[in-house]
Amino acid sequence: MEHRCDCGDSHSETDIGVQYNLYQKIDFENVECLNEYQENTGKSVFKPWEERLNRDKYVESDADDELLFNIPFTGNIKLKGLIVMGGPDDSSPSTVKLFKNKPHMTFDDVELEPDQTFELCKDDYGVHEYPIRVVKFSSVHHLTVHFSGNGGAERTRIDYIGFKGEWTPRHQHGVTICCYESRPQISDHVSDSNVVNKEIQ
Repeated sequence: MEHRCDCGDSHSETDIGVQYNLYQKIDFENVECLNEYQENTGKSVFKPWEERLNRDKYVESDADDELLFNIPFTGNIKLKGLIVMGGPDDSSPSTVKLFKNKPHMTFDDVELEPDQTFELCKDDYGVHEYPIRVVKFSSVHHLTVHFSGNGGAERTRIDYIGFKGEWTPRHQHGVTICCYESRPQISDHVSDSNVVNKEIQ
């Protein structure tokens, strides 16, 4: 099946859902969504691609048109694609900025240079893919996503955010404690013969 979004191109649904499965690798307990109108609704937009058209789960901005997501992953990801479904009418966001490996960002930090920025088109079917610079996003353990602007609505609404890419487990390196001698000490290396001689004396 093909759908058309505001970018003017037709998009096929073939195989898209299989590729957009990185939501399974999100550390949901530590996801942060700043400026959400209703608490803990930000996490609900990360869902299976097949459920993206479920309009019952969404997040709206509160004080203005901005939303900021801090998204930790359970390992390292190589990010290859992004899909964003905004809300109805004019509530769909107009711009998104991506920042890699900068945990706990706030709105005070979004003036930093982003790793990539996209002007968003209105996509009612979740089929428009934004191409990621894979070289820049090849080893990501935390992703910050900042949305701003919309078509003039009081609140920005997002129904679905999808990530495409590869996941690898994070390697845990234990601490090894070793003792090295800079100069051998005779007293640290008592032989059996030395012990016997001392006992005889």
